[in-house]
Amino acid sequence: MSNVRITRRALLGAALPLLAACTTPLPLGPRPASDKTAALRLQDSAEAHGLDAYRGIDDVSVSYDGRWRPLIGTLQPDLVDASYRVASEERLMPPRGLIAQEYAGPAGRKHVVWHRGSGQDGRLGDVAVWRDGKPATDLATLQSAALVAEGYGLFLLGPMWLADRGLAMRSAGTEKVDGRLCDVVDVWLRPGLGRVGNDRVALCIDRADDVTRRFRFTLEGTANTRGAVAEVDTFDHERRFGLLWPMRSYERVVHPVRIPAHDWRITGLDVNRGFGVDDLSGPSFAGRAAAPAVPSRS
Repeated sequence: MSNVRITRRALLGAALPLLAACTTPLPLGPRPASDKTAALRLQDSAEAHGLDAYRGIDDVSVSYDGRWRPLIGTLQPDLVDASYRVASEERLMPPRGLIAQEYAGPAGRKHVVWHRGSGQDGRLGDVAVWRDGKPATDLATLQSAALVAEGYGLFLLGPMWLADRGLAMRSAGTEKVDGRLCDVVDVWLRPGLGRVGNDRVALCIDRADDVTRRFRFTLEGTANTRGAVAEVDTFDHERRFGLLWPMRSYERVVHPVRIPAHDWRITGLDVNRGFGVDDLSGPSFAGRAAAPAVPSRS
């Protein structure tokens, strides 16, 4: 008889592809017909988060610090990329669907530039990645970087990130988030999170104050995460520059296995510096994008 010891990590790693085929809590399915109630609920939340002010913002500079939980790096190594993704400086140009990120970790520095496509005629967007100044070209790295960049735009800007995009959505009942009753709105993303045609996200919108407290979303953008579903809960919201920002966030995987994944917080934030696309294009930030985000008061 073999004396090989099977660890919990090895067992879950081997089981992940099989479990991903099980019933998902967010089936992509056909896009639903227009649901005016859902659209109005998302609009209410976007306005509560500062939609009017958001429409006047050309660029956002934000910095994060975070902590990866045990096991998630084994199950989703390309997405986590824990040797680089610890602290980050990120720049967003929301009107252009453009995000650039500079990560720092024990292995060095990583720069990502992601420009969302329209989804029309299969246009999914463009992504470029550099590690320590050298271009990365392997498919797993590029797909993961695009998924993460688009996801962090959603987590930071919430319903405002989805407003005015003509997305299909429907009402999906209610659920409690940290003891607060929330209305659930399911949204079909086209394009999805990153370089993929479709994803689905459920927003849990607080019935008392219209704040989006939770995002539950599919991860179709990479071969390793396809079929998985995760959640991000947001906390400690603060209003600055007319927008409501989630100063602390927590992510967990909920399908095919339920495990904690990531905690992070905003450490710096400012808007409308006036940087341009060329300042983000890599392999590092330049011009008005180069200075760190203004340190947070929190």
